[in-house]
This record gives sequence, C-alpha cells and structure tokens, in this order.
Amino acid sequence: MVLISHSFVSNLRSQIAVEGCAHGDLDNIYATLQHLEHTENVKIDLLICCGDFQALRNEEDFESLSCPAKFRSMGSFWKYYSGVERAPYPTLFVGGNHEASNYLWELYYGGFVAPNIYFLGFAGVVKFGGVRIGGLSGIFKQGDYRKGHFERVPYNDSDIRSVYHVREYDVKKLLQLEGAIDVFVSHDWPEGVTQYGDVQQLLRHKRHFEQEIEENRLGSNAGKELLHKLKPDYWFAAHLHTKFAAVVPHPNSNKATRFLALDKCLPHRRFLQMVDIPAAAGPLEFTHDEEWLAITRAYHPYFPLTRQPMQLRNPLNLAAQRQWVQKRLGERGSAISMQFTMTAPPYQANQPRGRAGQLPGHVRNPQTEAFLEFLDLPYLLDHASESVPGQARVALPGPVETDPNEIPLEDDDAGPVEADPNEIPLEDDDAEVPENGALDTDDIDELESRSRCSVVDPDEIELCEDED
Repeated sequence: MVLISHSFVSNLRSQIAVEGCAHGDLDNIYATLQHLEHTENVKIDLLICCGDFQALRNEEDFESLSCPAKFRSMGSFWKYYSGVERAPYPTLFVGGNHEASNYLWELYYGGFVAPNIYFLGFAGVVKFGGVRIGGLSGIFKQGDYRKGHFERVPYNDSDIRSVYHVREYDVKKLLQLEGAIDVFVSHDWPEGVTQYGDVQQLLRHKRHFEQEIEENRLGSNAGKELLHKLKPDYWFAAHLHTKFAAVVPHPNSNKATRFLALDKCLPHRRFLQMVDIPAAAGPLEFTHDEEWLAITRAYHPYFPLTRQPMQLRNPLNLAAQRQWVQKRLGERGSAISMQFTMTAPPYQANQPRGRAGQLPGHVRNPQTEAFLEFLDLPYLLDHASESVPGQARVALPGPVETDPNEIPLEDDDAGPVEADPNEIPLEDDDAEVPENGALDTDDIDELESRSRCSVVDPDEIELCEDED
C-alpha cells in the first residue's frame, strides 16, 4: 500500500510527483508513477526530479560525467532522447553533481533535454499549470562559489568536478526575485535545515552526519540564503540519499517552507513523494516567468565566463527590463516552445560498447539560440574561458581538488577512508536489499543493469512521513 504524507497535502490543484536522485533510471521512475496512478486512482500532472538526473545521450557523454569508469551505465534516458520512448509525464529537473555537464551547459538557461523533459537551467524560474517553480542546479563549494563559469568542454580532471559547483552569479540572480515562489528545487540541502525537522530520526539512518549537523556545516550556505529570502511554500532536494522532512518558519511573516529531501531510485528506498499544491489557473505546460526573464536580461552583460567573479559596474534597472519583457511576451506569448533538436547522436543499444572518440567542443543548442534571440541577447556560452572570445580551449590535465560536499560513486575497495557526512558512496551501506535479491549495489553487473530491475511494487515505495 502506498502511503501519502498528510503533512504535505493541500487543497488539490496540481498533483506533483517529486523524486530524489534519478541516476538515469527513468524507465523505473515512470513505471512506478504509472503503477501509482493505476492503483491509487490519482492523476499526476508533473514530475520533479531533484538532481543527479544523468541525461546521457551516448557513450561520449561519459567523458563529461563525474563518475568512476567502473560505475558508468547508460541508464534509460537515451531512449527518451532518441524517441524510442516518450516521457509519459511532463518532467522538470535541476542538475546535481553527477551529470552530463557538457549537455547541460548547452542549455544553461534551461530547455528540453528530450521531448517533455525540461531542464530548469543552472538557475531558473518557470511556471507550470499555475505553479511558479524556481531552482538551482549543482552543489555548493565555498572555494568555487565566487568564480565565474570558466569550465569548457573537454573538461580536465579538475573542471569536470568544479563545473557543477554553484556560482554566486546564479544565486544573485535568484535573490532578485520578489514575487512569491510556490516550489523551489535544488540538489543539495540548505544549510541548517536539519534543525527544523526530526534530526534524531535522521541520525538513526545516517549516523555520520552528526558532526556536520552539530557544527551547522551540513548543506549549502547559498541555499540557506535563498531559503530565507525567497520563502517558498515548498523546497525539494536530494543529494544525501535519505528522506528528511522539515517545516521552516520565517519570522516576521506568516509563511513557512515545507522542506522535503528524498532518496535515490532503488527498491525499498524512500525516493518518491506525491504532493498536492494549490495553484492559480494555468495551462499544463511550461511557460516563461516574466520576472525571471527581466532578471536574465539585466544580468547578462555581467555573465562571468572566466575564473574572475561577477562585477556589477552599473546599477541594475529591473523595472525597465521588465517593461521590455512584458512587451515581448505580448508579441510572442509566454509558452516555452518545445522545439527539441538532438545535438548529438543517440546511443545505439544494439552496437557493441566502444571507447569514446574525440570529444567535440561546445555545441550551440538551437533552443538556447532561440531563447537568446527571444530576449535580444548575444550568445556567450562558447566564449573562451581565459583568453579570446571564440577561441577553443584545450583542456590539460590538472590537479584534482577534494571536495567534502561531493558524493562519490566509487566503492570501498580502494582502501579505508574517513567517514564524511557529505560523502555517500553509491552502494550506501544503509541500503535495504530486496528479499528477492533483485539488486545488490556492491555488484557492478547488477548496478549496470538496474534499469531492468523492476521497482514498481507499491510495497517498495514508502511515501509516508511517519518513519519508524
């Protein structure tokens, strides 16, 4: 039986399914939702995934994925990219720390990675069915926070990890928002959110979080700032491979944020939650957000594309930008066009696995070009990182910097390591193995075939808020 948390149920307007770390397992996620619709007589309007989506189109994309080679698996996204399958639900996601970063950079401002599957961008705000959704991709690392987006394809061993670190530029844009946000989506948790929930229950599942929680270091400082500035009704996250709920009050206001983090998609894991969210009338399609478009136009001249931080040299005139955007939306409408175009060949399942070939440089995605034309802005994403605009940068091997906020996928056979509350290996010893032995995450062969392991049994989907 599937239990739906009453603490997250409001008057029915939009039925949203929220999923934690997807890890490329779309077949199982969609099958689970279809099973839920059939058995519980619900209709799902939208699926939100909270990062580690892994939109791998082909084997070449592995070279832009921060993941040990032995854990590489194509997953099932490529089917939806190529048209073999179509997403049965409109799907929205933010990026995490295990992504095909080359592909997501093509869609920095947001766009469809496959028909009916929308990437919110490195930071973004859209509307769906009257629900206003904001989000931030990546994970927080203080050492890279104030840098610009300097990484370019092909990534070296350092850049492949820093490319998904949250940047101040994107956070500053989100902090300009004044209108109410219904839902905010991130990969990592806002710093300090654990103090508003059942921390003892969390520590029973994840004992190694204790020191970080005591020192108030668990989570993202940038996320904390956004949480208390934007005061969204809901905040959904993932990253730490456990379920955790909290209600964050906002002093001097009558608002509170309902925070929910979810696990990864595996049997017997709490990876899915149904949420009924009240919403204004609106079409069940992705539409542009007027305020966000104005902010994007205002900040575009200051887009930092080297290691140097953003420098605002002139005051921002958001009011003038908003007037411009209002006029443009009146001329062209607010619907986000689903003019999806493949920008790389799809994976061929019937062909033997080969070695990745020479990686191409940056590819201009037609959706991004259309978005910038819509806003009358120049294209900057292929700007050379440290030198002349338009000059391709050849990535050289560089030092690898250890980041305690990154959750590695490797197992323990490399030798003992000191437990870090933010470092959760993919096999995750807390995992509950199904009685039928369908999946053992210490077994690489099983790991690589997990998209074929059914998890559509409702007994394996626990959505209740009251855990033992």
